[in-house]
Amino acid sequence: MLSHANLLSNAQALADIWRFSGQDVLLHALPIFHTHGLFVATNVILAVGGSMIFLPKFDLDAVIDALPRATAMMGVPTFYTRLLDDPRLDRDLTRHMRLFVSGSAPLLAETHSRFEARTGHRILERYGMTETNMNTSNPYDGERRPGTVGLPLPGVEVKVTDPATGAILPPGEVGQIEVRGPNVFQGYWQMPEKTAAEMREDGFFITGDLGSFDADGYLQIVGRGKDLIISGGYNIYPKEIELVIDDQPGVLESAVIGVPHRDFGETPVALIVAEPGATPDLDAIAEAARKTLARFKQPRAYLAIDELPRNTMGKVQKAILRERHKDMFTPA
Repeated sequence: MLSHANLLSNAQALADIWRFSGQDVLLHALPIFHTHGLFVATNVILAVGGSMIFLPKFDLDAVIDALPRATAMMGVPTFYTRLLDDPRLDRDLTRHMRLFVSGSAPLLAETHSRFEARTGHRILERYGMTETNMNTSNPYDGERRPGTVGLPLPGVEVKVTDPATGAILPPGEVGQIEVRGPNVFQGYWQMPEKTAAEMREDGFFITGDLGSFDADGYLQIVGRGKDLIISGGYNIYPKEIELVIDDQPGVLESAVIGVPHRDFGETPVALIVAEPGATPDLDAIAEAARKTLARFKQPRAYLAIDELPRNTMGKVQKAILRERHKDMFTPA
């Protein structure tokens, strides 16, 4: 249940920190059945009286055609990887733009770097969810750190806590992310038990996401709580492993999942998608993991697959992957 005040407070905060004005023209190709396209993109432009180029979907040719007439674009990582695959994307095409925003799914640091090299623009990554709209953002003026979702928005409190005790954790330690502010929803419609389970009495909402703050207050998301792998009593955060794998030659992207295991309860498995025309050396990737990661974090298997299943917002559907591979070590 999102109130008008929830939505308006967030739109005004984003318009302010992202420097939107009535002179802006937003290139909008996001679905509007999702908070990113409906509330973030549309409401920010409505709040400042700006204009939109409103596309029915992401069409590469249509986006490239519209870019010279726009000043800003909000997208998911897939938008940016598809643009990077097209040789027409360059500094000249984007010279009229002032801001590219990415969200709804993690943006690879490599995508961030490649986009800057091609266009001169540093993509601004932020973090939000349906229940809260936006919570944090990399700064408009200041360092936009790849792999992070930036700093809490004005008026929004974000803390990382111990899931067992609720105690606030120091920078560098991974825990559950909790949020409080005028952006946070009123509760789940006709679901008082779920609301009570996820909303603390002091107003903090337990997001279900896991993350950590660095020493400068930038937040990094390491995954959903449901994606946490507990193997032999040890907590394993898939993102840490995926970063190592994604950095290996020939790897486009990866997903690490936990699958059932007789001895350890569950164990990590790495699913790897190759760059176009490449054939990653799975043995070499395993060796890199052995050199970098503690033994209990090392995947028990490395599998090459054609692509990762995603929803319409570009988020990897790990539940589908877990279902596909659930019998690897515990045959049905």
